Amino acid sequence: MTKGSDRPLSEAYDVALLDLDGVVYIGRRPVRAAAESLAKARAAGQRLAFVTNNASRTPSAVAALLTDVGVPASADDVVTSAQAAARLLAERLPAGAKVLVVGGMGLRQALYAQGLRPVSRASEGPAAVVQGFTPGVTYDQLSEGARAVGEGALFVGSNGDLTIPGGDGPPNPGNGALLRVISSSTGVEPIVTGKPERPLHQESIRRTGARRPLVVGDRLDTDIEGAHNGGADSLLVLTGVTGPLQVLTAPPRQRPSYLAPDLTGLLVTHPEPVRDGEGHHCGGWTAREDGGRLTLTGSGDPYDGLRALASAAWEDGARPAAESLTGALDALGLPHGP
Repeated sequence: MTKGSDRPLSEAYDVALLDLDGVVYIGRRPVRAAAESLAKARAAGQRLAFVTNNASRTPSAVAALLTDVGVPASADDVVTSAQAAARLLAERLPAGAKVLVVGGMGLRQALYAQGLRPVSRASEGPAAVVQGFTPGVTYDQLSEGARAVGEGALFVGSNGDLTIPGGDGPPNPGNGALLRVISSSTGVEPIVTGKPERPLHQESIRRTGARRPLVVGDRLDTDIEGAHNGGADSLLVLTGVTGPLQVLTAPPRQRPSYLAPDLTGLLVTHPEPVRDGEGHHCGGWTAREDGGRLTLTGSGDPYDGLRALASAAWEDGARPAAESLTGALDALGLPHGP
């Protein structure tokens, strides 16, 4: 069941840990209502941190892009999977240790900040290999990484995303796919630091000092599952890759605490669904099971209806079939997919 909050989430949580692509911007275009909503959340006292699995950009470059889309930010507001990977390596290696980089400047800068020495060749005797996505990754880099891992170097991946957005076309291979090149050729599995694994969440908490964080994202398998792994509440916004049908059929570890159409969800209260003998109620909507299907009756805010449906769909840890939900979603007038 989704949670309820009688205060706006910008007041109930001290720090919002925000994903970027699909939440704040898409490519280099701002997401609807993002800049205005984040400005209002800041004015209400909520601190913002921008947490990304993208290891190719430096925090300064990410902050510049955020500023360009109307969300003023500094490098200190950005937490990357490269920083989480560098932290993990610094905790396991002596100061000044050599680390072979299969990736871009984001990784190299993060390693320097932790007192480690980036190198490019296995012949330099690196103690570890760290891999993060960059569009310019080459066969030579992958080969050098595989050679070092095969010779015993610790293998760390910034994130395991199999795909990345492909613009208007199908998704492109992500770092998780590229990690398989080294892993398959050496038989060594990497330690992954990005979402949904805990190191990036822990790095975000360490850098922000958050006492009551709220993870905000658009992906169930990274943002929301990462919040579960970190023991934090989460807000799923439907401006990115996840649609209502995916939410309702999500496994337990990928179910968000709150649902909203976009980042305006930070600025409002969230009603908690109530269950009784007649069904699951939220706002003016009631969801109930009827002959193996979920039905929805009522009127009002369609996202209250989606919350009622989620309450019914997730009852007792169940994971309903998609075909049992389509009619109820049609009653809300919401698209099934993103």
